[in-house]
Amino acid sequence: MLIGALLVATWLILLVRYPLRAVPISLGALLGLGIVAAWVIWQEQREEQLLAQLQLRMSYAPTSCPAGQPLLIILDNHSPKPMRKLSWEVAAYSPGSSLNLVTSNYDAPQYRGPGDLQPGQRWQSCAPLPPLRSGYRSSNLDFRAERLRGHFAN
Repeated sequence: MLIGALLVATWLILLVRYPLRAVPISLGALLGLGIVAAWVIWQEQREEQLLAQLQLRMSYAPTSCPAGQPLLIILDNHSPKPMRKLSWEVAAYSPGSSLNLVTSNYDAPQYRGPGDLQPGQRWQSCAPLPPLRSGYRSSNLDFRAERLRGHFAN
């Protein structure tokens, strides 16, 4: 924080004392910073568009999955790029309700997708249920993926 304040103060002193030299350099630095910011925003929007093309479905399926992992996860990659990494959080809702019934604690299971999923491919896996509030049955809940974070190949 002190170094940043010192740099700003030095820049202001140079701008006041030597305006003919400091203004073009400052404009060039500002242009470079603007280009980097625009590139970062473009990359983030690209990732969001690609994540929107994924179809992630979850359901409680104790007959199709092992006893310790009754949550069936099916992921379809409809994007034009191969997906390299994906993680998400699971939310559980009672039908007709908007209250998330998953208790958030730090020892909740981590949900991650496959390491590499090509365009048009499907991935299916079973996972443990997230910790739920007491009094709710898993078979009566709708499970949804929230806060998707992913990376795609270039």
